[in-house]
Amino acid sequence: MGAIERMVVSTVSRRLPPQPHLDVPKREARELLNALRSGKPEAQERVRRRHPKYKDAEIAALTGLTFRLSDAQWVIACEYGFSKWADLKRRVESNAEAQALEHAIRADDRAQAAAILRQNPDLLHIPVRSGNWGPPMSHAANLGRLALSQDFAALGARDFQQAFDRAILQGHIDCARWLHSRGAQLLPGLIMSACETLNAAGVRFLAEAGAPFTDERGDRLAPLAMVLGTYSRFPEGKHEILQLFASRGFPMPDTPMMALHRGDASRLGEFLRSDARLVDRRFGCEEIFPRELGCREAGMTGTSLDGTTLLHIAIDYDEQEIFDLLIAHGADVNAAAAVDADGFGGQTPLFNAAVSCAYLCGRQRGGSMARTLLERGASPGVRASLRKFLDWIERPRWHAARAVTASEWGRSFPLEGWANPDVLAACDSATGR
Repeated sequence: MGAIERMVVSTVSRRLPPQPHLDVPKREARELLNALRSGKPEAQERVRRRHPKYKDAEIAALTGLTFRLSDAQWVIACEYGFSKWADLKRRVESNAEAQALEHAIRADDRAQAAAILRQNPDLLHIPVRSGNWGPPMSHAANLGRLALSQDFAALGARDFQQAFDRAILQGHIDCARWLHSRGAQLLPGLIMSACETLNAAGVRFLAEAGAPFTDERGDRLAPLAMVLGTYSRFPEGKHEILQLFASRGFPMPDTPMMALHRGDASRLGEFLRSDARLVDRRFGCEEIFPRELGCREAGMTGTSLDGTTLLHIAIDYDEQEIFDLLIAHGADVNAAAAVDADGFGGQTPLFNAAVSCAYLCGRQRGGSMARTLLERGASPGVRASLRKFLDWIERPRWHAARAVTASEWGRSFPLEGWANPDVLAACDSATGR
């Protein structure tokens, strides 16, 4: 595993369970504080990433500092998506009412939502589901509920900026226009949310409105890096956004990897015809997520892409036309990825079909790519050793599996929604199970 991939280890994010109890984040804060006092690098990295006072500080600057429980609580709250501990505490204590309000917003039940808020006015300013989705108005904007957003504003909601960000992220342009008219600003960094979800409508709106194409620090390459590295899998949106970026002068190197990212099968075909060995080449994370394009760490994947072929990568990114092109050019359906110094790697394209962000994002239903691989001679019995850092869970950790088949990798994967059951069934059928 390359150095660029190891950097994702400490990107901890969490979600509240359906029935949260404050004892859990309290325990997590104490554990983090103990780790900080022991000088553990991962704990220091979590502080560097999340604590407003130390955000993006050098790790060396954190060594030797005296941290308090309130510091650890702040980090834990941010990992749950809340801006501060008090917001997390209020959300947990108001869980039943918040869940009823969420149901009303999803059902677009304006009368019920208003009744809940009149009974519990504090909920108007507390995240409904998580800190990312925000208070009721932002939650409604995230779902494109314009009338509800307007109702909540009339009741006193003031989270116009966060609601604007959520509307852009999801491409709800009517909501975005109304929120902009109510004072939401075109701030640096706003584009990052639409890049995260590969929402071309949101990016187009921001381009037309004259929003900065930078992150909140003014980094011009950060939006491009987000598009290349996001967990989202929506090729059509990704291609359109990259084309829009190219038209605004963003760097788009003429390489096989960028042709894949842009879904440009015609240009990739030219590369393949000029270099017969390209179809068998292994690409490291540094090539897939180039530093010169702003990528500071490996992108989000289900099964690692480090040391894989174009065929592995096309499957992970759900690039059907490029997948077909590579098959037509004789791509090895049993090509093994490189093995790192710890013995992890060696997976064939079937592994990337078995566990992927594509399936998590609602794509590759039916497992057609995997079925094509099997028809072309892919062996479901190949074994590899793999690992994945599990984020967005109560206790983030590494999941490792040694000497497993693609089907075993999928069935052992502990995060719900990542393993493609259609691919696992196809592998089982091919082995006569």
